[in-house]
Amino acid sequence: MVLTLMALFFSAFTTVVLGIFVKHRDTPIVKANNQNLIYILLISLIFCFLCALLFIEHPNSATCVLQQITFGVVFTLAVSTVLAKTVTVLFAFKVTTPGTRMRYFLVSGVPNYIIAICTLIQIILCTIWLQFSPPFVDKYVHSEHSQIIIVCNKGSVTAFYCVLGYHGSLAIASFIVAFLARNLPDTFNDAKLLTFSMLLFCSVWITFLPVYHSTKGKIMVAVEVLSILASSASLLGCIFIPKCYIILLRPERNSLQKLREKTSS
Repeated sequence: MVLTLMALFFSAFTTVVLGIFVKHRDTPIVKANNQNLIYILLISLIFCFLCALLFIEHPNSATCVLQQITFGVVFTLAVSTVLAKTVTVLFAFKVTTPGTRMRYFLVSGVPNYIIAICTLIQIILCTIWLQFSPPFVDKYVHSEHSQIIIVCNKGSVTAFYCVLGYHGSLAIASFIVAFLARNLPDTFNDAKLLTFSMLLFCSVWITFLPVYHSTKGKIMVAVEVLSILASSASLLGCIFIPKCYIILLRPERNSLQKLREKTSS
């Protein structure tokens, strides 16, 4: 019940944040952070929180397949969007440099291609997983308490770690690009928030692996759900809460005049 309430709360909270950004879409802080990428990231985070419910639900053949495939695809969509945002921050600064050709990359929509290509690769990995060794319903006998616990067996452990490793590689790439762009001028700089969010995201999943291997049965599922909620919340909190604070509580900072002052300084 606690995990279910947490998943529903965070998904509802993310929906509220999405509503705030849609309502204030004409303000400078929203426009400066690429509206389309913001919407894609927030919608993917909503599904990230909701996909935790698939792990809590009573296991059957459909949910065992859906929980892993949904987890793989929506997290790839979220992390690849963060990667696209970090690349956009870097390109946006390079555009202001005289003689640069980076403007072509922004105008041609390269960040959107990053999201599409990264997500397509994950879909291919998941398709191979389903083709050769899909998840299935399994039983775990808890001899100490004389219980039989129904769980979802991941099928191919190698495929599971390929999906998880792909998330990790995208997160590390996002962290590196954001770290390199962290000292760019404040007008364009969303990189510090992105760097910290990727640092927390990676920390959650690095912590997840040893804990996951040391547990069994329903505790293993609880650890996986907590990791999903914590990593999604880290992206939501680090990237969007500071912007919501400015939009709702410090509207004087959300103005073109303020942006011009930062640019001139």
